[in-house]
Amino acid sequence: MAIILRLLKICAALLLVFWGGGLLLFRFIDPPATPLMVIRSVERGAWIAYRPVRLEEIAAGLPRAVIASEDGRFCLHRGIDLGAVQEALEDYEETGRLRGASTITMQVARNLFLWPGGGFARKAIEVPLALALDALWPKRRIMEVYLNIAEMGAGLFGAATTAQAYFNRVPGRLTESQAARLAAILPAPTRWNAATPTAYVERRTGTIMARMAQLGPAQVGCLQ
Repeated sequence: MAIILRLLKICAALLLVFWGGGLLLFRFIDPPATPLMVIRSVERGAWIAYRPVRLEEIAAGLPRAVIASEDGRFCLHRGIDLGAVQEALEDYEETGRLRGASTITMQVARNLFLWPGGGFARKAIEVPLALALDALWPKRRIMEVYLNIAEMGAGLFGAATTAQAYFNRVPGRLTESQAARLAAILPAPTRWNAATPTAYVERRTGTIMARMAQLGPAQVGCLQ
């Protein structure tokens, strides 16, 4: 039992070093890969497409689209959207179904440092990591890393490779509708295809574009 406890302490210490080092290092250096990229590469038997770029190389419509789609209070909260959490809990009490309340910051923390899937154990780690990310990184860097490491298609990660694969253009040349379509497929990027959208994806794209038009300065000002 003593040996097991010692091993657990060593593993915990290594994880803390990994998380702490990553929080500091990836603030300035693009991550070489994420756990999900490694998993997808093993599944495919070939390395996935991933090429990080600066936020200024990405059309302004894409960060606006993901804010409209994924996290309307991205610029206003401190990593956790307590209002969205409260709404999710209220929905759970009424319907018995627990919907997600993950912010973009939480998704970055999860994609960078944790494993895919659900569970309370992962969420319990994800929350403090998201709070630390928001405290240590500017919002622009959080959005930049999010748009570079998010899975956006089968074997495709990030805005640069996805814009090329789906629309044959660099990410800075994405139109607003193309940006909204990429945001629309984020919930299921390996099932939906931005180049050949289903009727549902097209409807979702229209909804996201309408929300983009309604975004106020406070909702996007942190990206300036």
